[in-house]
Amino acid sequence: MKLAAQFNLLFAAIFVVGLVASTFLSHHLSEQSAREETLEDARLIMETASAARTYTSAQIAPLLKSVSETRFLPQSVPAYAATEELNTVREQFPDYAYKEATLNPTNPRDRAVEWEADVVNRFRQYPSETEIVGDRETPSGRSLFLARSIQIKDPACLECHSTVAAAPKPMIARYGPANGFGWKVGEIIGAQIVSVPEMLPLRRARHALYTFVAVVGTLLLVLLVALNLLLRAIVVQPVERLARAADDVSLGKIDAADLSGQGSDELSMLARSFNRMKKSLAHAIKMLGE
Repeated sequence: MKLAAQFNLLFAAIFVVGLVASTFLSHHLSEQSAREETLEDARLIMETASAARTYTSAQIAPLLKSVSETRFLPQSVPAYAATEELNTVREQFPDYAYKEATLNPTNPRDRAVEWEADVVNRFRQYPSETEIVGDRETPSGRSLFLARSIQIKDPACLECHSTVAAAPKPMIARYGPANGFGWKVGEIIGAQIVSVPEMLPLRRARHALYTFVAVVGTLLLVLLVALNLLLRAIVVQPVERLARAADDVSLGKIDAADLSGQGSDELSMLARSFNRMKKSLAHAIKMLGE
């Protein structure tokens, strides 16, 4: 195998290994970046829901308190207000979801489904764990969920959820006496759960990865061609000239032109040494002829 071919194989192997390694690393980083972006979206939605709860509790509920004595207004309930606000957002972004999943809810729409109940029970099992992040498959693709526990901290909540007898009659008339009672202070009764699709950030990350691989691959190909041309000009051609000159000397062509020995690199030094050897050989042949 010729010298140029050996170097090209070596360069190609190095470039392939480098491209594969950089692609693997970039894929890992892009996936991580996409997940962090999705998690930031989930946190933003969660904070929006929490802000809606706080606003309703602090400003809306007091204004409606007098009315709620004769008529139950769900708009005065922080959980209802937050859910309604995020449902409005969901009309434009149907893959985004917010739910106050509760094991024993007053409003049936808040009842936790199986996987949501697992999240709530984890909070109940580990009360110090105030936030859970996870992934789940949905019909529209993989989705990331962010969950925070809902714990009864204000005794005022028990006015509606301690016993059926203590609950406001308008609320019982609306939702019935079967659910949403028996809550206790300090009990974790549910979880705020935000679900955000991961497909869009992942799609953007993969597009960026493909672009990166294409650019890096093109640069490596250009570099391979440049190195091949440089190798041929600096190493291969001088070695070929030296080989031809050696062949000429072996065939008795002592009067052949000297090789160019300008420069301080190793091949130039080799050319000068070859020229001196050829002159010495010519001088020795001349002396033998005399």
